[in-house]
Amino acid sequence: MSRFLSFADRFESHVCRILLACFVTLLFVQILSRQLLGTSITWIEELSVILFVWFAYFGASYAARITAHNRISFHLTLLPRRTARRIEALGDAFWVGFNLVFIWYAIEFISRLRPFVRAQTLGWEMRYVYLALPVAFGLMTLRILQVNYLKLVRGIDPADPDRVSIEKAQDLAADPRTPEQVR
Repeated sequence: MSRFLSFADRFESHVCRILLACFVTLLFVQILSRQLLGTSITWIEELSVILFVWFAYFGASYAARITAHNRISFHLTLLPRRTARRIEALGDAFWVGFNLVFIWYAIEFISRLRPFVRAQTLGWEMRYVYLALPVAFGLMTLRILQVNYLKLVRGIDPADPDRVSIEKAQDLAADPRTPEQVR
């Protein structure tokens, strides 16, 4: 069970890795095709763009989970942590409100698309391509709520991803052993 929860907690990360691998591979095949065969595969460009868009939206959801979205927070360090958490939660409430409105309009937009509106080379109905919008913003909303639950109810502050990376680099620089020996 804990393995499933660990996987679910990083779901967007896994999806992003798969999407990234797919569109980079497709673009590599396209480059090889152009350079070696002198021709291009038309559907690769379109599919790569679609995969990249899905990658970007799922990446935004994952960034919400690890609290990596840009925000001005230096002034919150001057406040007691409990007060700072509440102010951050208020800002996140506005963010959730925006996401819900966005989801509503995205679903409305998708429902108005006619079946004949298709991707030019793939022939897919565009409503399936545009599903990235409500799906990713829905996941992002859940992740924002999850982070706020951790902060406000459980008292757990997620680690700042930038600070964690810097601290790891400093630890490695200070440790005379090689990274293989540390593991």
